Amino acid sequence: MKLYTKYMTRNDCYTAGRKITPKGIMVHSTAVPGVMAAEWFSRWNKSYKAGEINRQVCVHAFVDDKEVWQYLPWDHRGWHAGGAANNTHIGFEICEPAGFSYKSGSVMVSYDPAKQEDYFRKAWQNAVELCVMLCRKYSLNENDIICHSEGYKLGIASNHADVMHWFPKHGENMDTFRKAVKKALENSTDINTDIGIGDMVEFKVSVKNYYPGSVEVPTWVKNDYYHRVTQTLYKGKPVIKGGKECVLLGKKVKKSGGQEIAGINTWVAKENLVIVNSIPDNKGNRTYIVQKGDTLWRIAEKELGRGTRYPEIKKLNGLTSDTIYPGQVLKLPE
Repeated sequence: MKLYTKYMTRNDCYTAGRKITPKGIMVHSTAVPGVMAAEWFSRWNKSYKAGEINRQVCVHAFVDDKEVWQYLPWDHRGWHAGGAANNTHIGFEICEPAGFSYKSGSVMVSYDPAKQEDYFRKAWQNAVELCVMLCRKYSLNENDIICHSEGYKLGIASNHADVMHWFPKHGENMDTFRKAVKKALENSTDINTDIGIGDMVEFKVSVKNYYPGSVEVPTWVKNDYYHRVTQTLYKGKPVIKGGKECVLLGKKVKKSGGQEIAGINTWVAKENLVIVNSIPDNKGNRTYIVQKGDTLWRIAEKELGRGTRYPEIKKLNGLTSDTIYPGQVLKLPE
């Protein structure tokens, strides 16, 4: 799953600044054929109060077949359910492919499941992986996941058909979706075992101590900063504390802006951390974390569509050479 973060700071939902403690996840689909995840920023990063948009709506993220775009902090109260679930659930929209239309609100016209199967499976997988990440971060499980139509039946959401107007066309439903999330959560290859030097991580919300038996993690360490892993071994061997394999967090990264400063230099159990793929800067720029083997040309080709656009990345980040390093956070132009 490729995750990008770019908060909709103009949207009235964002400026309201209300926080929640996530108790569940609500899955939606857009019912707007052909509009992909990155395109919703320009559509919804507007103020209803200022007359820039005619809807009061905002979700935490959009998912398509290639990537996930996060537009609200996960613990921010969204406007997605049309009911009480706004106070308890993280909401995300799965983007629907082009090539069909709607009538009577939720009836898909000329939708070809065979033609759209490849798109559907890739978007489905990204949605599953997003739910897995959120479940691990907020100590949830597959039973805490519902779709909008299920929320309506529970009396906590408005009357919408998604996603059950779409999933059955591909032989799926919310029960099979929850089953896929459950299987991924139970997979013996936990995503946190892949944490390595240079990775940017954050603490899971439920974490109390750095590792079993250690001191309590200060609130500011969890809420205000991401952290950079600087060491995974000591004298060639994994570091075990409190019976858990640990990594050393040697740099702090401000969540508001991405500035790297001196770190907490503390060993932390891997199971207490999740990898962060991208962060917003103060101006809302999309960001990219440099991976091993990356070049500016390759990043521009992959993220901007043309390798020849790499000078734009250099200029935006104030780079005086083409040298980059794994773990470096680069702002990306539109």
